[in-house]
Amino acid sequence: MLFSQVIAHTRGDFIRRLIAIALPITLQSIMFSSRSLVDVLMLGQLGEAEIAAVGVAARATFVTTIMLVGVTTGGAMLTAQYWGAANKQGVRESTALTWFMATIFASLSVLLFVFFPQEIMGLTTDSEEVKYLGSQYLVISSVTMLAVACVASMAVGLRAVHQPGLSTFFSGIGILSNIFLNWVLIFGKFGMPALGIKGAAIATVISGAIEVGCLYGYLHFKHHLLAFSFSDILATLKVDKVVRFLRLSMPTTLNFLAWAGGLFAYHAIMGQSGVEGLAALSVMTPVESISLAMLIGMANASAVLIGNQIGAKRYDEAYYQAIGIMLLSLVVAVVVAILLYLCRDLVLSSFSALTPETRALTDKFIVVLSLGLLLRCIPMMAIVGVLRAGGDVKFCLYQDLIAQWVISIPLAAVAAIYWGWKPEVIYVLFLTEELVKWGGSIYRVKSKKWLRNLIEN
Repeated sequence: MLFSQVIAHTRGDFIRRLIAIALPITLQSIMFSSRSLVDVLMLGQLGEAEIAAVGVAARATFVTTIMLVGVTTGGAMLTAQYWGAANKQGVRESTALTWFMATIFASLSVLLFVFFPQEIMGLTTDSEEVKYLGSQYLVISSVTMLAVACVASMAVGLRAVHQPGLSTFFSGIGILSNIFLNWVLIFGKFGMPALGIKGAAIATVISGAIEVGCLYGYLHFKHHLLAFSFSDILATLKVDKVVRFLRLSMPTTLNFLAWAGGLFAYHAIMGQSGVEGLAALSVMTPVESISLAMLIGMANASAVLIGNQIGAKRYDEAYYQAIGIMLLSLVVAVVVAILLYLCRDLVLSSFSALTPETRALTDKFIVVLSLGLLLRCIPMMAIVGVLRAGGDVKFCLYQDLIAQWVISIPLAAVAAIYWGWKPEVIYVLFLTEELVKWGGSIYRVKSKKWLRNLIEN
């Protein structure tokens, strides 16, 4: 009975719309991950210290990026439901409020990175060289957080109105400019000085500014629905609207911060095994992000479509489509895992500066990641694509805190610091949180408690 209902509600037009929204988001996720991958690949020509430094610094900025994604997720929930209810003014004002709140949080992050770079780098490594190089990168690249806030807030709005391809196109412009500027500034082309890791940071900032300028310029030139004005921002700065936004965004932001902070903690734990383990994990960071891109795209597309259904008060459709998308994610995870496993030698050959020992360790990490994708797909789809579409943000927060900070991180820390286990075994222990989230996520989806209309007065 359940399976037949799932088939009935997910065949045909639903799958077409899911793919149409998921593919641009997937491509954008890959391009976003490629920014740090480009830095690691190009700096990898210089040495392992540079790889470790940019890996740690990129993880620190990633924590902030994830926080901003958490802030914009509140706007994404509202915007998707406004679009489902055919309320265009609500869509426009929700996007404006999302931008305003994201920019405030981004500004606070920039101040933190500019004034405390050495302290942040010191959380994961004792190497003075890695701390020095990473601090240089962090101070300059932190300005990019303002660009991330602008792009992320507009991207969730474009997804909600089923136009994710626009933000993806301009992300393409950003990544291409980043590659070119990296080449010029890291190695000193066209008469420019060879700035090394500092050049990579400057390239990241300039390319971010180019992306924002092109995206917002295009939307205003075309008089797009989401091209909000100052009056739209003022219209949303009312107590009831801000409070509703924060009630949705704050648990999600704390959730994302706790999760991303956990990833930073994993870096600190792996750092106990030395620069070799840290360098291998730094290589894995962009590889992991790209491997998860299709699942991230599907989850965000699912959140849009299910949010549309809830906004239109079609609750049965939302429920059965949620079940269907979770089953589909498992199929996609199997395909991606097989491809990653088969292509691991190609991935490793891209990092020429790795020592044979670090290369061998990274190879083991990739094998673990391939299996880990199968563990991650269901929790990711349930949390990002289903539960948050209905504003079930507190459950997601509590589950992540328990799975990651109460179980996975303490277990890995004890294994690394007290038991002295090998880096590849510690990397396996990082995945224990996914086992916990499997049961909790499936139970919550089946309970239907997440099916809530957020835009009704």
